[in-house]
Amino acid sequence: MAKVTALYDKHAEAGAKFVDFSGWQMPIHYGSQLEEHHAVRNECGVFDVSHMVVVDFEGPQATEFLQYLLANDVAKLVEGKALYSPMLNTNGGVIDDLIVYRTSFGYRLVVNAGTASKDLAWFDAQKSAFDVSVTARPEFSILAVQGPKSFDILANVMPETSAQLASLKPFEGMPYADSGYIAKTGYTGEVGVEIIVPSNAVVELWDALMKAGVRPIGLGARDTLRLEAGMNLYGQDMDDTTSPLTSNLAWTISWDPETRDFVGRDVIAAERAAGTTHKLVGLVLEDRGVLRHGQEVVLDGTDQRGIITSGSFSPTTGKSIALARVPKAIGESAHVEVRNKLLKVRVVKPSFVRNGKSLIEA
Repeated sequence: MAKVTALYDKHAEAGAKFVDFSGWQMPIHYGSQLEEHHAVRNECGVFDVSHMVVVDFEGPQATEFLQYLLANDVAKLVEGKALYSPMLNTNGGVIDDLIVYRTSFGYRLVVNAGTASKDLAWFDAQKSAFDVSVTARPEFSILAVQGPKSFDILANVMPETSAQLASLKPFEGMPYADSGYIAKTGYTGEVGVEIIVPSNAVVELWDALMKAGVRPIGLGARDTLRLEAGMNLYGQDMDDTTSPLTSNLAWTISWDPETRDFVGRDVIAAERAAGTTHKLVGLVLEDRGVLRHGQEVVLDGTDQRGIITSGSFSPTTGKSIALARVPKAIGESAHVEVRNKLLKVRVVKPSFVRNGKSLIEA
């Protein structure tokens, strides 16, 4: 039986169309995915992402454990700071990508819905050598409030936190409500926050956001927004068979100190020393059509090929865009095979929109 979030009835009342997402009944849209996309780019929208799982890490060796578990280094964090990190397997593949928050009690992680069971099993299997407790927190819900007007709206919805909210920098956070948390993070390329709130209080917060004019946004717009921002989707742009070095995630790996041993380090260090053969790039379609996951990329003048990992029409740019894993020899243009036709694409950096503005040259 599919799981539902504490806001399921609210989504139904708002006219949501539901789909199964990793065993959860989640809203794909509330009538118009296109309007929801533009609402986040131009004003403010709220996503229910309570299908993701909050996990707390406490104990004398919580830092050492997460230094071993993650490719990024949590020792860099002070209370109120956060970082993004891949978690690797022993072959250097990405088990999951997640955000770590440094809190007063230790660390709080938010993991993807589709990998939650795998992640929790991995935590349990790896922790035996460390004095650390790992606790999943299903009693929490998560809302993402995103868009250029989000902080103005939140100042009215949460007046008691408005001064602290206004002072937050990207990847900074603060406690909220009963053991909850607010952080200036997101998955859209817009300003905003993600709010971890007890599920018994989330309906009240949702209603307050609706009353303030915030638009509910489904998973459909969430996908086009994150693709425009060049943000990876786990299971498509990377997975446990792909290296972070070929997934545009090299910046998330903390190689110093050299004495820090993290899972998968030896494999990806050898890969870095030898030189990677592939990379994740952005594509912009020059011909008519739509780029989609799984289409092959043909390198001009060679027999080499790559693969589109994520692709869609981009509402903000008015173009079809994609992320693709391709041989490093790719030039400034290539072709994509679509229904036995070769369509021309421009190769760009894997980021298309930031803060509502197109990064693609005309």
